[in-house]
Amino acid sequence: MRNLIKGAVALALAVGIIGCETKASNDQPIYKNTNVAIQDRVADLMSQMTLEEKVAQMAQYVGLEHMKKAEEDLSPDDLHNNDALGFYPGLHSSDIAKMTEEGKIGSFLHVISAEEANHLQKLAQKSRLQIPLLIGIDAIHGNGLNYGATIYPTPIGLASTWEEQLSNRIGVETAKEMRATGSHWAFTPNIDIARDARWGRVGETFGEDPYLVGNMGVEMIKGFQGENFTGNEKVIACAKHLIGGGEPMNGTNASPLDISMRTIREVHLPPYRRAVQEANVFSIMTAHNEVNGIPCHNSKLLMTDIVREEYGFQGFYVSDWMDIERIHTLHHQAETMDDAFRTSVNNGMDMHMHGPKFTESIVEAVKKGIVPEERVNDACAKILEVKFRLGLFENPFVDEKKAEEIVFNQEHQATALEVARKSIVLLKNDGILPLAGGKYKKVFLTGPNANNETILGDWHWYQPEDRVVTVKEGLEAVSKQKGFKLDYYNSGEIIGQTSDKSIREAAVRASKSDLAIVVVGENSLRYDWKNKTCGENTDRAHIDLPGRQLELIKAIKKTGTPVVAVLVNGRPIGEEWLEDNMNGILEAWEPGSFGGQAITEILFGDVNPTAKLPITVPRTAGQIKLYYNHKPSHYFHKYKFTDKNPLYSFGFGLSYTEFKTSNVAIDKSTIKGDEPFTVSCDVQNIGKRDGDEIVQVYIRDNYSSVTRPIKELKAYKKVSLAAGEKKSISFELNTQDLAFFDQEMQWIVEKGDFTIMVGSSSRDKDLTKVKLEVSETKKLDLNSYKPNYPAM
Repeated sequence: MRNLIKGAVALALAVGIIGCETKASNDQPIYKNTNVAIQDRVADLMSQMTLEEKVAQMAQYVGLEHMKKAEEDLSPDDLHNNDALGFYPGLHSSDIAKMTEEGKIGSFLHVISAEEANHLQKLAQKSRLQIPLLIGIDAIHGNGLNYGATIYPTPIGLASTWEEQLSNRIGVETAKEMRATGSHWAFTPNIDIARDARWGRVGETFGEDPYLVGNMGVEMIKGFQGENFTGNEKVIACAKHLIGGGEPMNGTNASPLDISMRTIREVHLPPYRRAVQEANVFSIMTAHNEVNGIPCHNSKLLMTDIVREEYGFQGFYVSDWMDIERIHTLHHQAETMDDAFRTSVNNGMDMHMHGPKFTESIVEAVKKGIVPEERVNDACAKILEVKFRLGLFENPFVDEKKAEEIVFNQEHQATALEVARKSIVLLKNDGILPLAGGKYKKVFLTGPNANNETILGDWHWYQPEDRVVTVKEGLEAVSKQKGFKLDYYNSGEIIGQTSDKSIREAAVRASKSDLAIVVVGENSLRYDWKNKTCGENTDRAHIDLPGRQLELIKAIKKTGTPVVAVLVNGRPIGEEWLEDNMNGILEAWEPGSFGGQAITEILFGDVNPTAKLPITVPRTAGQIKLYYNHKPSHYFHKYKFTDKNPLYSFGFGLSYTEFKTSNVAIDKSTIKGDEPFTVSCDVQNIGKRDGDEIVQVYIRDNYSSVTRPIKELKAYKKVSLAAGEKKSISFELNTQDLAFFDQEMQWIVEKGDFTIMVGSSSRDKDLTKVKLEVSETKKLDLNSYKPNYPAM
């Protein structure tokens, strides 16, 4: 279809469709006729557009209300260094409104209410051709920048469920809330591979494994877009950030990346190939950083040669915040801003986020022959196609009253709670959990994250108090039923400002209690930017508990009262003392609107934890970069004074019951270069209560012409088992799952022995190994590779 659109546009522009030929029988323009095929509607509209109007479709601006706030809060110098708020020196918000009326803007972002969205669309309807606006928003885990939205657990928590169908459901529900409030384009999923725990955006990702990230990303895109994103309940998704932002050189957002093309192809690109080929993602955002000396916003290799031409991407690219400009101002690859705009577009960029000067520069460049007009036509056609498919030409407005029925409805609340329950990882339990039986009559609660919106994570704005359940509120709700009295003490909510007095008081009150629960971690609140310790553009050189949180916990532990630590954080926290000294540890990540309820249910055993880590947790920042699928020589030598093993391994997570995996087998001992095979095993719940186990399958190429990781995740299944129950399960794999890029960067399976590992985590002691032989080397077709997909 999209190639047909491109062809129809080219034909229409070539023959110059004008006059009566652009009218339907009732004098209605063809592009406004819903009975006409979309490719013909696009072609007809473009035949009537000026060059300036086409380039305007490639131009995006921030919303008027957002501008008004930034106009109050930022100086021009602040704007240059700010990645959250934006305005345009020399252009007032009233000027942007007039430009919208004149058809000089094609898209907006940071429009956070149905009222504002309708206002902007009304302005656009005054333009000559009445082209509606495409409105995008960072709906990373729910449409959280909208007041009152359903806030789901952040993606790192979602990935901890290992249930990609939940990712799909969140996409479906978020799309409905977005459309109800006037947005059409989700700047998500973030399918970066997170390989550095110092990076503040880890929580925005699905973790460190290309396969798991790909599964979660594909299903979220399908949830957002459906089959073809047609109708008023779908939005287009945006896979981001192309590429490598999750492996920054110094752990900071947007820092350079110098890695081999092998690592790019084998680690960072697979989720993008799958997003294009399996989910038909219609937009991709390029990364802040440079890769091997080329800013991603100016990389023809990535945007055009690989993703568009190799993988078959049919959608459009959008820049990230001010990043085309940074080709000139930060990277110094372009001598002028005009050069930055023009080379970026020539190399594949389709839309500029955000601001002035871009349109004028590209129009002039086309007139001078610097940018081919075909490049503009191609970008414009894709953007218009989106607007037609979404039905915006028929109705660009939303019913502001109906939005109240859709946003935070009961179905969405139920999903948010279910995901929260399944996203919380039990990291340690000496037997203290669950807190059942009324043993603890007085429970002391404290910590900076015990009673505020830090549980919502990054990418949300202030939310109504009655739509957020904090840990304190969760415990209060069940205290009478569970037979305990809750003593809550606010020891300080600003991380880094805990006083000696607060620490002493907390210890005194803990000493008079039967149990202490301390909710610690990080702060990702973007509306509390000066106090943030995590999230976008908030990176740290260390991965321990920031501030004096550990002092607080140590003082409480010293009293002799049992202590359970609850971590609320957007990236891994490497704090060995907790593992050595806590009675129990929950990794709650940032569990969303009902996080406090889900944490409480797990603490008291109403919910049996099932989550597994989608990322490795180092003991210290000195171990970074640490990930499970490393090369054999990665830890050939040991550290002095520090264990080389991680604090917690990828795929690890405890339960209130126990499981045993046995009888691991393969249906054949030898396969040829293009043969499928089946891995099977028995899984038994050998504990005393029902529970779910996530069985994981890893492979290793024992000897190969190119060094390979010590293990790679290739399949997994979540199995529900009653106490004592045993089930047999199987995994269908094929030689593509054993393939790699050889020395000539050809995708092959190579003859030799492979080790197949099955078990409960990536730790060697949790895996049972069997051998498989491949009898021949064979070149394979990467574009036909669809990894083993867990049952939906």
